[in-house]
Amino acid sequence: MSTRVVFDCMVFLQAAASPRGAAFACFERVATAGLTLCVSTDILLEVGQVLRRPKLVQRFPLLTAERVATFLDMIQRRSMLIPTVPGAYQFPRDPKDEPYINLAIAADARFLVSRDYDLLDLMRIDLPGGADFSQRFPDIRIIDPSAFLNLFPIPDPPDPRASPAP
Repeated sequence: MSTRVVFDCMVFLQAAASPRGAAFACFERVATAGLTLCVSTDILLEVGQVLRRPKLVQRFPLLTAERVATFLDMIQRRSMLIPTVPGAYQFPRDPKDEPYINLAIAADARFLVSRDYDLLDLMRIDLPGGADFSQRFPDIRIIDPSAFLNLFPIPDPPDPRASPAP
């Protein structure tokens, strides 16, 4: 079974808005590192709604209707859909983040990639919520896109001057 990952909505937005940023590189890394991106129906709906918000479309010129449709199609083709996501974890600090946490739990994901400090703080055991989360879900790491990319570096291409193995 490949390593499963969950991206939060901001990672999806940043990836769709710019093919040059760390968020977009995270999508490419999922494919090249043989990881499995997990999504739920609710998250797909939220991402679609966010990517079509007039304010964001105006701010990010690449968020054309065609690009958003292509991006959402790519997500659906390249992801594992977890159809049922129980509410295993309540997050009073930011209930809007619960679907991502609960998806990571339901999918048995190793990583939840986010830039959201509410989520990232769950990795801080010096905070009450972080200590509880780490104890209950020790196998889930919540990390930012840069840390994710560092964990799964692009392999060096083979040296064409090297002789083939016998």
